[in-house]
Amino acid sequence: MSLSEISAKIEAACAKAGRDPDSVKLIAVSKVQPLDRVTAVLDAGHRLFGENRVQEADGKWPDLRDQYGAVDVHLIGPLQSNKARQAMQLFQAIHSVDRPKLANSIARLAQELGTCPDIFVQINTGEEPQKAGVLPTEADAFVAACRALDLPVQGLMCIPPVEEEPSLHFALLAKIAARNGLAGLSMGMSGDFESAIALGATHIRVGSAIFGARVKG
Repeated sequence: MSLSEISAKIEAACAKAGRDPDSVKLIAVSKVQPLDRVTAVLDAGHRLFGENRVQEADGKWPDLRDQYGAVDVHLIGPLQSNKARQAMQLFQAIHSVDRPKLANSIARLAQELGTCPDIFVQINTGEEPQKAGVLPTEADAFVAACRALDLPVQGLMCIPPVEEEPSLHFALLAKIAARNGLAGLSMGMSGDFESAIALGATHIRVGSAIFGARVKG
């Protein structure tokens, strides 16, 4: 599926939900994709990408930014505290803030660097023990703690369990965001972004539908 086809689907989903298409940002998930696929999407004019790993992004985006100019890149994968400095200098947003140690590291570095990427708190809506994220019952307290650290919390992120209906998790994320006064909802991927848009997604993370199947790294 091409970038233009995805854009058309986003517009159709927004029309159905009575939303402005400009209210939904498409994050092209370029993790472990061959460089020629990434440059093809850049050549098509897209300027918002998502990466899972700091190291991989650092090996890719400085050179691409030299070639293409300003490109927003968001970290959508887990972040180790010891990679926080590198991440803050590379990404415009971090979607996976999920624990106090990481929040404290980012806050300390923000004071030192004088700048901070946009922050999304990752919520483990399925309460899966193997998955990162703040439990729904602890979300309000964690958001408050992040705000107390002066972190620029823009919204919440979730990755629904693969075997469950994603719209239930999107609805839960939207409910938690609303009661915390957060507008940003990072939710929805290649197979379910239309239902995410219907439930208020502001950032959808689409990889395989744009780039094709991931190349194993």
